[in-house]
Amino acid sequence: MSLEQSYTAILGQLGEDVTREGLVDTPKRAAKAMQFLCKGYQQTLEEVTNGALFSSDNSEMVLVKNIELYSLCEHHILPFIGKAHVAYMPNGKVLGLSKVARIVDMFARRLQIQENLTREIAEAIESITDAAGVAVVIEAQHMCMMMRGVEKQNSTMVTSVMLGQFRSNPATRSEFLSLIR
Repeated sequence: MSLEQSYTAILGQLGEDVTREGLVDTPKRAAKAMQFLCKGYQQTLEEVTNGALFSSDNSEMVLVKNIELYSLCEHHILPFIGKAHVAYMPNGKVLGLSKVARIVDMFARRLQIQENLTREIAEAIESITDAAGVAVVIEAQHMCMMMRGVEKQNSTMVTSVMLGQFRSNPATRSEFLSLIR
């Protein structure tokens, strides 16, 4: 059964008339939207970074903050929307600036829980750059908590992963946390 056929079946099971004007093309549009929202499954770290790793003597923190992200929670397939702050301590190599955002997008465009997303981004940055340390903080609002269940409109989930120097050196961690505030 195709994704489009599955959406037709779902709409019918919800009690909708799938032949009514407003819904005739909805299964096709929904399938296309879901394929876009989950396009991270079709990407690899190597493709996303595309060799954009450059030699550098810089050993000071590199921080890209406020990277917007859109993901789907794996429990309800509802969106969570927020921003990621990603920092690393170069160890002879720096990553092209846009590649940090592309790595965030690649993992966010998979069915996810925020805790795992945070770790996947950190470990990917660490593996591709061989950084001395990586820090990732994600702040997001979850539609599964806002639209259903407890219906808390102003809640935000914050997750962090600290690797290497960000974990072992309190001063480095403090600098990162103060820079993202």
